[in-house]
Amino acid sequence: MAERYYVVREDLLPEGILKAEQVKELLRRGEAATVHEAAERVGLSRSAFYKYKEGVYLLEQATRESIVTLSVDLEHRSGVLSKVLGMLAVSEGNVLTIYQSIPLQGLANVVVSLDISKLSGTLQELTGQLRAIDGVKRAAIVGRG
Repeated sequence: MAERYYVVREDLLPEGILKAEQVKELLRRGEAATVHEAAERVGLSRSAFYKYKEGVYLLEQATRESIVTLSVDLEHRSGVLSKVLGMLAVSEGNVLTIYQSIPLQGLANVVVSLDISKLSGTLQELTGQLRAIDGVKRAAIVGRG
């Protein structure tokens, strides 16, 4: 299933999601040195913070950030990674870093940091196009910023 995103008014969000963003803000501003300290200050468990941290962004912050981390599982066949990188280039995504694991059981995981400031299309379209490439078993955005 493709990732879906929603814009939700703040007063409708569960307390845990709001507090996760407060923890991130304390860390960004340097008002807390560790996740433990920031989570304790806002009254959120660390496990709840880690559950929500990659999925909650202020709208104005999300529109400014242009770097995403993409995780792709590829069949261990010649040319599959080349097709993925070619598709990213055609979509005007700029690869900043790339890491490929050693293939295990015929699959290799590739993690790419991608500048999407000039991306033609949405992230949902990008992951859909990646999944359509022969040899791509999974493609997901796993981080932002």
